[in-house]
Amino acid sequence: MDAGQADTTDDHPPASLLAAIAPKDMYFYSFLKPWLGDGLLLSAGDKWSHHRRLLTPAFHFEILKSYIKIFNKSADIMHAKWKRLASEGSAHLDMFEHISLMTLDSLQKCVFSFDSNCQENPSEYIAAILELSALVTKRHHQIFMRMDFLYYLTPDGRRFRRACDLVHDFTDAVIQERRRTLFSQDSHDLLKAKAKTKTLDFIDVLLLAKDEDGKELSDEDIRAEADTFMFRGHDTTASGLAWVLYNLARHPEHQERCRQEVRELLRDREPKEIEWDDLAQLPFLTMCIKESLRLHPPVAAISRCCTQDVVLPDGRVIPKGNMCVISIFGIHHNPSVWQDPEVYDPFRFNPENPQKRSPLAFIPFSAGPRNCIGQTFAMTEMKVVLALTLLRFRVLPAGEEPRRKPELILRAEGGLWLRVEPLSAGPQ
Repeated sequence: MDAGQADTTDDHPPASLLAAIAPKDMYFYSFLKPWLGDGLLLSAGDKWSHHRRLLTPAFHFEILKSYIKIFNKSADIMHAKWKRLASEGSAHLDMFEHISLMTLDSLQKCVFSFDSNCQENPSEYIAAILELSALVTKRHHQIFMRMDFLYYLTPDGRRFRRACDLVHDFTDAVIQERRRTLFSQDSHDLLKAKAKTKTLDFIDVLLLAKDEDGKELSDEDIRAEADTFMFRGHDTTASGLAWVLYNLARHPEHQERCRQEVRELLRDREPKEIEWDDLAQLPFLTMCIKESLRLHPPVAAISRCCTQDVVLPDGRVIPKGNMCVISIFGIHHNPSVWQDPEVYDPFRFNPENPQKRSPLAFIPFSAGPRNCIGQTFAMTEMKVVLALTLLRFRVLPAGEEPRRKPELILRAEGGLWLRVEPLSAGPQ
């Protein structure tokens, strides 16, 4: 998803003003508009500020806690599949293919409380999301297809429309059914009951969200936010997980240290599941994830358009109307900030030895007021899945070094292939 810390020092403008000054450039993002509508990713100004306030409770740790069991279960399903494939002699796996299905499986459960069993069986809805992502990427590289009237005359344009309709129909049906349930019961009592049983999902939170004037989100707004979360929540987390497994496969000493940390944490526990309170007890695993996000940030660059002149600290001015592209990849590989930037060294993020560098030197989830609202969700899922994966499998390099391929997310050309060896403790 687009971490970094929002700058909230007193000598800076408030977050809402900063977001208004620098909305996202829509040259590329406009291709996503028919699919994602005016969700947080694409909206600007007052609408963005209003939605950001209403969506913040959806990512409160009390809500995220209830998702931990979902992450465990989705990882269990993926690992059972890996174990079966390894027993059949197919231990070479494209991490992006397997992990993307796993994160989509988790998100469908977290957003809609819907289980499509998409990791084992084909799902029309999941296939549509994957197709939309591929089509947007392809369109970006075809200059003549950037004109809507031409694009929608092509086979790709028609496929894009069909996939959009399928995704929208699914989301609309869930929203309408859930709204009927809310109207037939007291929404406050229902909220309390669902929260008590830890079954509150993203749609529930959005349906029950109200601003200070009592105004609710429309069905169209809820659909846009749900579709945005499904899109931005699956591929970025999958990229982060795939690349950290790659980095640990290349550094078996770090992989083994992570594994021992997880084994020690879960040594007397059955079944072997990661719980919310465990997340703070995995410091080295967390360091390994962060260093991988530095080397291989899921989102390689972001863009903003200045709606007024921006004065830089040295007095130079970025004129109003300019588009600014910020290279997250470039920042993370800057040799003046990071010593030996191409070396995978988790100890850069050792909390016991804090480094004197800018908080903006490490921004895998963007930064400032428009940073990723789902960064804690993403880090939680990555910690759970990585911990369980290393507990159950040894991950080894396979074939040639992959070539990095920046698309909507940072991928690997031809897939990111690794070899997995089941360890004695399989999925519980």
